[in-house]
Amino acid sequence: MRVLIIEDDPGIAGNLYDYLESRGHDVDAAPDGVAGLNLAASAEFDCILLDVGLPRLDGLALCRRLREEAHKDTPVLMITARDTLDDKLKGFEHGADDYLVKPFELKEVEARLAALHRRRSRRVTQRPLAAGDIRLDPKTMSVTVAGKAVALPPKCVRLLEAIMAEPERTHNRAGLESAVWGKAQETSDTLRVHLHLLRRALAAAAGYDPIKTLHGIGYRLEVREKNERP
Repeated sequence: MRVLIIEDDPGIAGNLYDYLESRGHDVDAAPDGVAGLNLAASAEFDCILLDVGLPRLDGLALCRRLREEAHKDTPVLMITARDTLDDKLKGFEHGADDYLVKPFELKEVEARLAALHRRRSRRVTQRPLAAGDIRLDPKTMSVTVAGKAVALPPKCVRLLEAIMAEPERTHNRAGLESAVWGKAQETSDTLRVHLHLLRRALAAAAGYDPIKTLHGIGYRLEVREKNERP
């Protein structure tokens, strides 16, 4: 996952950053509300970890502006020391997706973020997807290339779905594993094997491999139109 941490306490922000990065996530951080809103509105993140009590612009106002002005639906996990029901309701009313009270366990933070990311991925990809002449219907789990059916194992379909849902992005290992298996895998072999199967099947049908590897970064979809075929 690509995660944005918006937290003004250096100790808390540092612990969150180090832990999530060590777990294979792509992490960015902002120390106040204005910087956080600018980052959240101008870049693409899978989830945002948002403190309520921020300088310059508080977390509630930031979340509301992110939804209403920037029109971003990025999942937001709000963190705060305020634990009353009214505080939680206020967070949800301003656009938060989940709420976590300080102090918290780092493992729970990651689990909550992963759940939000999975929920959003399922919501976004219920529509049929298309890239070049590759078509995928998430409801039927069917894949075609230039109108011809491509037989794929279910996990390979989910892997292709995750990539096609955001074709402009470079997808890292952690994000793909979270989207397909719901959690990070113990070794990279699981993802590597499924990517190999997927790429081999698509290359056989399309005449080229549409999934490109950016070494040390991740994977990106690069499709060709029919008139671009050699």
